[in-house]
Amino acid sequence: MRVLTWNLFHGRSVPDQPRSLLPEFRDRIASWEWDVALLQEALPWWGAELGRAAHASARTAPTSRNWLLPLRRFVAERRPDLIKSNAGGANIILVRGQAIRDHRVQRLRLVPERRVVHGVLLDDGTWVANVHAQVRPHTLTRADLALAGRAVLAWAGDAPTVLGGDCNVRDPRVEGFTDAGGHGVDHVLVRGLATHGRARTLERGGLSDHAPVLVELGRIAGGPASRGT
Repeated sequence: MRVLTWNLFHGRSVPDQPRSLLPEFRDRIASWEWDVALLQEALPWWGAELGRAAHASARTAPTSRNWLLPLRRFVAERRPDLIKSNAGGANIILVRGQAIRDHRVQRLRLVPERRVVHGVLLDDGTWVANVHAQVRPHTLTRADLALAGRAVLAWAGDAPTVLGGDCNVRDPRVEGFTDAGGHGVDHVLVRGLATHGRARTLERGGLSDHAPVLVELGRIAGGPASRGT
């Protein structure tokens, strides 16, 4: 299973451009080879469009700054360089090639801003979850990661499990999980799965201030059964 994690920087590029970059993000994500994509700092209305373009099922979990969303969207679709993170936020999971049997969301905090972890149960019994932890202080960052880990393991039981996203620390440590690789603060953690090769970054053409990270995972021989979770 190939897992992509990418923080979309609220649909912006480096340097900023004064127009919607949805077509560029959509085409870039659709062109890469992955089975599950974990996206953070996505615009809340992007999920369906990204899913259609990538021939993937999409699940969205709203995060912060989403009140008066129609007004925020009006500005963000014209001048994302002006509204920046105030465009609204969401985490998105995209899945190719498998049905999604369940989708769950756990709130991690409301202050200083709303953070969540959300996860999907794939048709093969694997749970894959997406998190964007609080930036600072790192005591809150690690508290978010710990709560996210406990929530996902409670959903998954003994099933193989992935927890990925923008961890906002370079050395994420979550009880029950092993770091399968990452770049900077963007990592993929696993339980009951093996890593095939090293994590690698993908060419993003100036989109976002984070590099997209791709990790390839496989089953551990003799590991827990994948179905019936």
